[in-house]
Amino acid sequence: MALIQEPRPNEAPAALGEPRRITVLGSTGSVGQSTLDLVARAPGQFEVAALTAHSSVERLAEQALRFRPALAVIADPAGYKALKQRLAGTGIEVAAGAEAVTEAARRPAEWVMAAIVGAAGLEPTLAAIERGAVVGLANKETLVCAGDIVMAAVKRTGATLLPVDSEHSAIFQVFEFARAHAVARIILTASGGPFRDVHPSQLGMVTPEQAVAHPNWSMGAKISVDSATMMNKGLEVIEAAHLFPVPEDRIEIVVHPQSVIHSMVEYIDGSVLAQLGTPDMRTPISYALAWPTRMEAPSKRLDFATLGALTFEPPDYERFPALRLARQALQTGGNAPTILNAANEAAVAAFLARRIRFLDIVRVVEETLDAIANTSLATLAEVRDVDAAAREEAGRRIDSLPRLV
Repeated sequence: MALIQEPRPNEAPAALGEPRRITVLGSTGSVGQSTLDLVARAPGQFEVAALTAHSSVERLAEQALRFRPALAVIADPAGYKALKQRLAGTGIEVAAGAEAVTEAARRPAEWVMAAIVGAAGLEPTLAAIERGAVVGLANKETLVCAGDIVMAAVKRTGATLLPVDSEHSAIFQVFEFARAHAVARIILTASGGPFRDVHPSQLGMVTPEQAVAHPNWSMGAKISVDSATMMNKGLEVIEAAHLFPVPEDRIEIVVHPQSVIHSMVEYIDGSVLAQLGTPDMRTPISYALAWPTRMEAPSKRLDFATLGALTFEPPDYERFPALRLARQALQTGGNAPTILNAANEAAVAAFLARRIRFLDIVRVVEETLDAIANTSLATLAEVRDVDAAAREEAGRRIDSLPRLV
């Protein structure tokens, strides 16, 4: 199964033809804001068709007033009135609710950024795929929860799926799909997060503020906590297994604290191809936004003369058991990755709300995986049911723990 469709012979760079119509799902998050920053830096190359946000009414309104989409959607219905008032008289259509977000993904737009955090991004992303759009995928949970269903839809509809995660974008840029048989392994790099060198005895007292303070990347709270537990890297292994035609046992992780090499592909002749750059999400976003060409991005350039040493070390599966759980979920298959993701989302939210401790996150996930029987998943409805059941089970586990506040 091809990850992308080959460029059409008459396909020209956006700068040389008509503006590329784009929709940004999750426009007020970190990836969404970076996407719009690039759009603003390329006047005339893009036309914004729709913007969606979860609950950030003010920021969504500011974006809508600047980029003038035909549609602005707030997922939380409580924000509809305020958004409607802010955009009154502009001619911008305003809508609210989860179904309205999915409808935004169905609107005509050549390119869609799927940047909604968590499982909530699954249905809008699938809606864009179902109409054959070019989709920049920054929502790894879509493939973790329903990878087989999503990739089958890509193949059936002829949609184009472009990975935006820095690691998967790096692999994509150096992976020879026409000669996938010559790939020996994929190597995902990980910074190790903020607790790579913290003694395990101290992890029990980690605060949300410490967990979201990533040493290299500027990210949202949820993904920052996932990086701190290294669940993020485990989810990326599952994502890579769907995106690239390489078996799970040939997808490896190496800790690279400098975050300069964003991932590597090793070939059977011993060659290792890597993509390098400064840790700025605008680099992989710009690659997906301009594909099949490239566009100018404001990312700081690497200075190799002063870069210093690049170091690597194996991941610590004892310190970060989330890596083991993610591997096991991928190997088990069926509903296990869906359960893993749902339980992790519930546990991370509880940690950020100071209801559980940092080490409880993985404990809740593991207990939830053990509590729910493994089954196959064939439909989106089945994914929804498993996701709901896992969140309910994780909630019970969270409630059984000592309350911190």
